[in-house]
Amino acid sequence: MSNEKLLNIALESAKKAGTEVMKYYRQGNYTAEVKADQSPVTSADIASNDILMDQLRTLTPNIPIISEEVGALPLEARKSWDRYWLLDPIDGTGEFIIGSGDFAVNIALVEQGWPTIGVIHAPDHCLTYYGQKNLGAFKDNLQASHAIEVAKYTSDRAIKVAISRRQQLELMGQYLNKDYQFDYVALGSCSLKNCLIAEGGADCYIRIGVTGEWDTGASQCILEQAGGDILDSEFQPLSYNKRESLSNPDFYSLGSRDFAWQKIIKPHRQHY
Repeated sequence: MSNEKLLNIALESAKKAGTEVMKYYRQGNYTAEVKADQSPVTSADIASNDILMDQLRTLTPNIPIISEEVGALPLEARKSWDRYWLLDPIDGTGEFIIGSGDFAVNIALVEQGWPTIGVIHAPDHCLTYYGQKNLGAFKDNLQASHAIEVAKYTSDRAIKVAISRRQQLELMGQYLNKDYQFDYVALGSCSLKNCLIAEGGADCYIRIGVTGEWDTGASQCILEQAGGDILDSEFQPLSYNKRESLSNPDFYSLGSRDFAWQKIIKPHRQHY
């Protein structure tokens, strides 16, 4: 099956799951719990996961799946996969719960250890971002789809840093070089902040704290195809399906490669 066909399947599946998520969101009729890692999960997450798993198993039965809401197989059982789907049924569950609308359904296709297709559907914003290796990155607002790219570097403007709505700016300050000027742009889910960078609305995002490979897979593809990168806290590439744990290290989402990022953001060592 061609990657063009797989991209269409991912788009259709994300939008179908998004429609179901919005039923829960509009009615406010859902249950919420806290998982072992202290992250929230709702009945809407589970409903979205069920739709995605059913769609992808039906349409692509030979491609295995890793989802945040389904326990992953041991590394020994999955390390030889040439490709697999990587899902976050709702990225930004906390935003879903507080009613900000900044949440999204994430689907990535990982091939040979790297995301080659990424779809991020934000149903409350009626937006879909998607990318495919060697095709580019795009934004679809239900009326039209157009290519997107990271903001160009200019030395005479402030660097726009995407942050969470509840993020403490003083915490970010310890990672930023004070020789530069910064503006801050608040947005919800991790993937939507990465898409904001991909479309030029911000230049970087510093993520300190627990995330999973499903949090970055789809936006990794989109951001790279738009001209940016996601790197770990030592400016090294992330990895996918290489470790027993599917947890990410701290990471930096970066826009234009013309920025001197290793001078702007202070690298720090983290073991995970």
